[in-house]
Amino acid sequence: MEIVLIILGFIALLLFVVWLPFFKNTQKGIDSNNQNVRDETNVELYKEHKVEIEKDYSDGAIDEENYQYLLAELDNSLLQDIAAAEKNTDAVQSSKGFSVLWPIGMSLFIVAFSVVIYIKQGTLETLMATPIASDTNQQTPQSVEQEREQQQAQMLAYIKNLQQHLEENPDDSEAWYNLGQTFVGAGEFDFAITAFKQVMRVEGEHADILGAIAQATYYRNNQEIDEQVQNLIDKALALDINDPSTNILLGMHNFIGQKYVEAIGYWQRVIDANKPGVNIAALKEAVTEAQRRLGMPSTEKPSSSAIEGPQLTVNVTLSDEIAAKLAQSEDKVVFVYAIPTNGQRMPLAALKIMASDLPKTVTLSDANAMSPQSNLSSVSEVNIFAIVSKLGGVGIKSGDYKAEAQHISVENTDTINLVIDSIVE
Repeated sequence: MEIVLIILGFIALLLFVVWLPFFKNTQKGIDSNNQNVRDETNVELYKEHKVEIEKDYSDGAIDEENYQYLLAELDNSLLQDIAAAEKNTDAVQSSKGFSVLWPIGMSLFIVAFSVVIYIKQGTLETLMATPIASDTNQQTPQSVEQEREQQQAQMLAYIKNLQQHLEENPDDSEAWYNLGQTFVGAGEFDFAITAFKQVMRVEGEHADILGAIAQATYYRNNQEIDEQVQNLIDKALALDINDPSTNILLGMHNFIGQKYVEAIGYWQRVIDANKPGVNIAALKEAVTEAQRRLGMPSTEKPSSSAIEGPQLTVNVTLSDEIAAKLAQSEDKVVFVYAIPTNGQRMPLAALKIMASDLPKTVTLSDANAMSPQSNLSSVSEVNIFAIVSKLGGVGIKSGDYKAEAQHISVENTDTINLVIDSIVE
C-alpha cells in the first residue's frame, strides 16, 4: 500500500507543477482588472484634490506660489500612478495567450503515462507486495534469543496438537512416542518417560521403548547411570543387542567419560546394524571424533592393540549338517555371547553376524559390552556361545542352533573354535 501512495503523491506533484503557471496567469488577469479600478480611483482623487486646492486659492488660504506648487505635485503624482499602471498592463499583456488547453493536455498525458507504466509493471497486488519483499530483504537476522523463543513456541504448539490428538486416540503408540521424543528435546524428562510408558502399554515391552525410557531417565539423572537406568539398559539389550537408543546412550556416556574405544564400539554396533530411522551420518561423525581423540586415522576402526582389557578371539563355523539345513532357508542371524559363569544370563560381550558370513573369526572385548559395569574385565571366566537364531531374536531359545565353550579365562590369548552343530532343546 505504501508504494501506491507514493505513486499517487508523485502524480499529484506533477499536476501541481503543470497547473501552477495557469493559476498565476489567471491571478494576473484579476490583478489587471484591479489595476483598472485603481486607475479610475486615482483620477477621481486627482480631480477632488485639484478642486480643494483651487478653492483654497480662491479663498486666499494659499498664495500664488503655493497654489502652483501643489498643482504641480498633484500632476506628478497622477503621472506616476499612470506610468505604474501602464507597466503592469504591459506585463499582463505579455502573458496573454496562455491557454488552458496546455495544462489539460499535460495532465492527460501524465495520467495516461502512469496507467501504462502501472499495467507494464504489474497489478496492484504486485505493487503492494513489493515493499514487503524489500523489507524482508532489509531485515536484520533474528537474534539467537528470538530464534530460541520461536522454536519454543513451535515446540509448545506441536506438543499441544499431539496432546489433543491423543485425547481422541489414546492408543496411537506412534503419537505417544513422538510426544515423548519432543518432551526429551524440551527437557521435560518426567513427561517423556510417562509418554514412553504409554507406548509400552499399547505395544508391550520392546528394546527401543526401554532404550528411550533409559535415555530420558539418564538425562533426568544429570547423565548418570544409576541402578534404575542400568536395569532398563539390561532389559533393552537382552531384547535387542543392537537397539539404537540404548547403544547410542552407552556410546555417549563412555565418550563423556573419555572412554573413546568403548564409545566407538557402541556407536559402530548401531552403524553396522543400519536400522531405519537412525542418523547414521551423525554417528559416523561421532566415531570420527572419538578416533581423532584417540589419535587414530578417521578411516580406521580401533585396532586390537588400542582396545584395553581382555580380548577373546573366537572362530565360528557351521557343521556340515547345520550348514545344509540353513542352505534351504533364508539367511539367519548369528549371535556370539560371552556370559558369566555365575549363572547370570546377561552377556558381558556380544556380537551379531550372519550365517552367510561363516566361517568367521571375531573378537570379544569390553568394546562389545552391553553396559559399562558389566564387561569382560569384571570377571575372570566366561562361557562363550555361538547361536544361530531361528527367529532372529536375542537370547538362547528352543529350536536355535548352538555351539559353546565353558569356563574360558578372560586372559586367554588362543583362538577359541566354536562349531555350531547342535540344537537347543
